[in-house]
Amino acid sequence: MDYLLSIEYVQLPFRVTDERALQCVRVLKAAGLIEASIVASDVPGRDSAADIRAITGKGRVAIAHHAQGKPLP
Repeated sequence: MDYLLSIEYVQLPFRVTDERALQCVRVLKAAGLIEASIVASDVPGRDSAADIRAITGKGRVAIAHHAQGKPLP
């Protein structure tokens, strides 16, 4: 959730290459909170980059719930 909040006002699309950020992108994408493309690296089991295209409606709802101190739906 912290990473989602950190990209709330970033101009999208946004490229991520940091491994820790890539892990956050994988989780947020799997949860349906962002739209992103993940680019595999030449090293098996690793990704080299991700392009975050959008925060989904579900992601915006999660942000709003967090801002109001409510649990996620």
